Amino acid sequence: MCHVIVTCRSMLWTLLSIVAAFSELIAFMSTDWLLGFPRTPDAVFSPHGETYRPTLGIYGRCIRLPHLRRGVLCGPYAVHFTEIASGFWQATSIFLAAAILLLSAVAFISVFTMCFQSIMKKSIFNVCGLLQAIAGLFLILGLILYPAGWGSDKVQGYCGPDASAYQLGLCSMGWAFYTALGGTVLTFICAVFSAQAEIATSSDKVQEEIEEGKSLICLL
Repeated sequence: MCHVIVTCRSMLWTLLSIVAAFSELIAFMSTDWLLGFPRTPDAVFSPHGETYRPTLGIYGRCIRLPHLRRGVLCGPYAVHFTEIASGFWQATSIFLAAAILLLSAVAFISVFTMCFQSIMKKSIFNVCGLLQAIAGLFLILGLILYPAGWGSDKVQGYCGPDASAYQLGLCSMGWAFYTALGGTVLTFICAVFSAQAEIATSSDKVQEEIEEGKSLICLL
C-alpha cells in the first residue's frame, strides 16, 4: 500500500532541490557571466554615440548590432564543443552539465518521495543527498576553473588585453555567475537537509499513523 507522507521538512527539501536545479540550469544557459567594457556602436548606425556593454557566457554572447531593428543579437558563439573559448571553459561546461544532470534527476525524484521513501532498501533521501553532494563538488570545480579561462582571446576581445587567468581586466561579473554560486551553496544546503527530511518521514509519529491505517499522513 502506498502511504503519502507529507512533512514540512520533506516538502522544504523538495522545493529547495527544485530551486537549486533550476538556478544552475538558468545560469549555465545565460550569456550574462561577464559584462564587457563599455563601447560605442558604429557611428554610422548610432549617431548619438550611446554606449553599451556586451555580455559573454560560457558558450554564448550578446552584442549590439545597430543595423538590426532589434539592436541586440544573442546566441551561441560556439557551434561545436571545441569552439568554446578555452579548455578551462570546456572543463567548466562538463562539470556544470554533469552537476545539472544530477540535480535535475534529484529534483524529479524528490517529487515522488511523498509516496516512496526507499528504493532497494535504501533511503531515497540519503541517496539523493549523496547525489547532491557530488553535484556540489562538480559545481565547485567548474566555478574554480571558470576564471582560469579569462586569458583566452575571446575574453580579451570583451575585457581588453589586460584580461588573464583570474584577472577580469575591464569586465565585471554578471548575474549568471552569482546565480551559479548561490545555486552551489543551496545544493550543499539541500544535501545536508536531506537527512532532516529522512528523519521527518520516518519518525515515530509517522509510524503510528501508518499503523492506524492512514494512507495520507501530513505532519508539521
